[in-house]
Order: sequence, then C-alpha cells, then structure tokens
Amino acid sequence: MKSFLLFSTQACHLCEQAEALLVSSLDPGLHQIDVIDIAYDDQLLETYGERIPVLQNEQTNAELDWPFDAHQLRLFINK
Repeated sequence: MKSFLLFSTQACHLCEQAEALLVSSLDPGLHQIDVIDIAYDDQLLETYGERIPVLQNEQTNAELDWPFDAHQLRLFINK
C-alpha cells in the first residue's frame, strides 16, 4: 500500500477541491492518505503556508503541488 500526506488546512477551498479529487481518483485498497492540518505546526505552516494543498508520497518524500488534475495525480501516485 502506498501512503500519502495531504498538507491542508480548514476553510481552504483549494484543499477541499484536492481532497475531492483524491477521493474520486484513488483506490482505498491501494492508497492511504492522511490529511495534515498545517495550522497546528509552526514548521509546517512556514513550509506549506503559501503552497497548500500539497500531496506528499511518504515513501519517497516527493511532493505534488496544487493545482493538479486527475492525470497528473495518476502519474504522481504511480511513480
């Protein structure tokens, strides 16, 4: 199973769009996604505050910055 982190925060409409895309595109039997709210960690807020939503592959630490579409998402998760 591949594991991913979605760096996000509450009341972020772009983050909501990214989450919806992830839900509709990924197979829960093959992919695990944990949503991390950057508002509770100063380092994450500094790193991702201007970039969210960002999807990170936990195994490789590769990141996919928003905006991304379903095709870009598939390419990223299949690396």
